[in-house]
Amino acid sequence: MNLNYGLIGNSCTAALISDRGNIDWLCMPYFDSPSIFASLLDKDKGGRFGIEVGEGYEIAQKYIPHTNLLRTHFKSAEGEFEITDFMPYYTVQGTNEYYHPSEVYRYFHFIQGSPRIRIEYKPKPDYARGKCMIRVEDNHIESLSDTNDKDRQYLYSSLPLNNILQGEFFTLQKDEFFLLSYNEKIGTVDMDKEKLEYCRTLVFWLNWSETNLKFSAYSQVIERSLLTLKMMQFYNGAVLAAITTSLPEVRGDVRNWDYRFCWLRDASMTIETLVKCGHTKAARRFVKFVESTFTGNHSHFQIMYGIHGERRLTEKTLDHLSGYDGSKPVRIGNKAYLQKQNDSFGYLMNMIYQYYTLVPGSTDDVENMWDMVKSIEEMVIRDWRKPDKGIWEIRGKARHFLSSKVMCWVALDRGAKIARQLGKTTFEQRWNEEAETVKSDVLLNGWKENLHTFTQTYDNNYLDSSVLLMEAYGFISADDPKYRSTVQVIEKNLFKDGLMYRYNSPDDFGQPQSAFVICTFWLIRALFVTGEKDKAGKLFESILSRTNHLGMLSEDISFETGELLGNFPQAYSHLALINTARLFSD
Repeated sequence: MNLNYGLIGNSCTAALISDRGNIDWLCMPYFDSPSIFASLLDKDKGGRFGIEVGEGYEIAQKYIPHTNLLRTHFKSAEGEFEITDFMPYYTVQGTNEYYHPSEVYRYFHFIQGSPRIRIEYKPKPDYARGKCMIRVEDNHIESLSDTNDKDRQYLYSSLPLNNILQGEFFTLQKDEFFLLSYNEKIGTVDMDKEKLEYCRTLVFWLNWSETNLKFSAYSQVIERSLLTLKMMQFYNGAVLAAITTSLPEVRGDVRNWDYRFCWLRDASMTIETLVKCGHTKAARRFVKFVESTFTGNHSHFQIMYGIHGERRLTEKTLDHLSGYDGSKPVRIGNKAYLQKQNDSFGYLMNMIYQYYTLVPGSTDDVENMWDMVKSIEEMVIRDWRKPDKGIWEIRGKARHFLSSKVMCWVALDRGAKIARQLGKTTFEQRWNEEAETVKSDVLLNGWKENLHTFTQTYDNNYLDSSVLLMEAYGFISADDPKYRSTVQVIEKNLFKDGLMYRYNSPDDFGQPQSAFVICTFWLIRALFVTGEKDKAGKLFESILSRTNHLGMLSEDISFETGELLGNFPQAYSHLALINTARLFSD
């Protein structure tokens, strides 16, 4: 079992479709809603929208170029056809409003022969917690769970509805379609409607891709990751860390988390990446989202929020589901929202600084953001000396993580730069002075002369890949002997078989066993900026070879098998791929 999936989405929700054309993960109406199909987490109970064909079929899958419309091609001596899956997404004519309903189209295009197909339509709403009730109406199949009769799904098709439910084989002789919608449709649902939605969505994605900045190398790799990140931004500006929940970092282990939320750190890094590639509208939406959370409570920022701005993300387990390949527990919610992670505000302030510099705003926008900047800076000044949980969300004792201190310096440094742009001299001076205090503290307590490296925390000698970010965010120069030595020591101790560990310290669940994808990209950058460009290039090619058949990456990779593990697709991994590719293409 591997994560050979493609993603379709429309900034409302998203679906994972296997390389055999099965929808194995879909939540409706939103990314973080209960699942309708979750065979990804339980093959027997989870539910799926599957396709079955006879033996001898060659199946290939690819995206229509420059779009997020996914095409799965089936061919055998019996016949040939293809399925195009997409979620409608386009601008309503004559307005600036987007049309992105919670629905999936599946368009079956007949090519030749007499292909025989069976549809496996098994919705299991509400995470399969109850019994699914199904009834056939005049033009659709309605489904709902007895645990939540408010959420209903409606399946429309050009094929006989009862035959679909009975799972009968049919011979494809012409084009057919399916529409799965969270809402009952008012207008006519037919092939003409499907083709219209297809064309509008196709044009939307082609136009969006056309606005990407162009690069001399790895342009297709960059574009696919940008398209993936675009699907992971909710329409209100929030950015998900991943589309899924509870895909394990290690098979059979308990490191299974729900990532369908907006971490300020991950989201800020994603938005900064999109902005640098030409997509400033994404930044404007995200800043509005952050401002909305700030307006509700001027004195407190959380490290993460629900995609609607929720502050309480209570963690629960779904014990009736067996988990991905038997990896339990399956979790919904994430209690990390209660943690203190001082580094988050460095990433956020770095993104806000980029926004200030690159995106013109109205007087109201600038003033609202300046109010938010002042609040963040005061919080950093108050808290940077305190221990926290760090970038990796350690659930044990809070510690003085070096990466958190460095990112506090980033927050203060970027705040001072913003103050300078606005002519706020007093704030600029104060924040610069505090930034220098932080830097002196890190250089004094984070460097271990006996090891010739910066370490994970002030009070331990473990190594951590996040320390490599010191250079990327301007805390230290690439030619500083201490940084060069740190890169060498970290590579020697955390690099294994072409991949990187996050750290070599035991955590709440034991010793880390898998490679964390973004860390390998961090090492590539560190090698590149310290003069080992050929070595960095070979390592970059190596990790590109580890993407799935559609160029997509998860959170982790197994050292032993090379399979993708962890939540999927992972924003961290794709933003890092883009930024690393740009090193070799700018």
